[in-house]
Amino acid sequence: MVAIVGSSGVGKSTLLQLIGGLDQADEGTVSIGDTRITSLDDAELVGFRNRHIGFVFQFHHLLPEFSALENAEMPLRIAGVAETECRARAELLLEQVGLKDRLEHKPGMLSGGEQQRVALARALVMEPTLLLADEPTGDLDEQSGDAIQELIRDVHKTHGLTSVIATHNMVLADSCDRAWRLANGRLHETRRS
Repeated sequence: MVAIVGSSGVGKSTLLQLIGGLDQADEGTVSIGDTRITSLDDAELVGFRNRHIGFVFQFHHLLPEFSALENAEMPLRIAGVAETECRARAELLLEQVGLKDRLEHKPGMLSGGEQQRVALARALVMEPTLLLADEPTGDLDEQSGDAIQELIRDVHKTHGLTSVIATHNMVLADSCDRAWRLANGRLHETRRS
């Protein structure tokens, strides 16, 4: 579990987008495991990203017309997974993130912390190996932010993930195994456990 810290505008979000294949670098390569994602064509990259990478953003990007359960199921449905399996996997994850009693609530009926829990369940539903989280507590009050920090640490361990978290939250950064500061286009390790 690695934290990327740095001042606003320094490029933390851009770095995560490059790692996740959402953006293309002008030069260099990005490899995840044995796969050089910068060498994949668009269709291969989409397939790789959907199978191996879970994304959590500061702003949850939930679809407002769908329930928490439907939002969490969405990646599975897009992948063509059978409806019963979609529902079972999404329900299990929503239960793991503490939303067992909120499955049918639409995002507008959920608090910011609950919406972020749905986003985390959605990020994990395809059983990725890499979790990229961009300011996952940045839009939350302190209590909700603390709960999301704890939840991210828990799912990181229970799902055996590699996690990279861009954050201003030093409590969250300090809870990570390693922390790197991004400044002037370079990463500098600040702490190693």
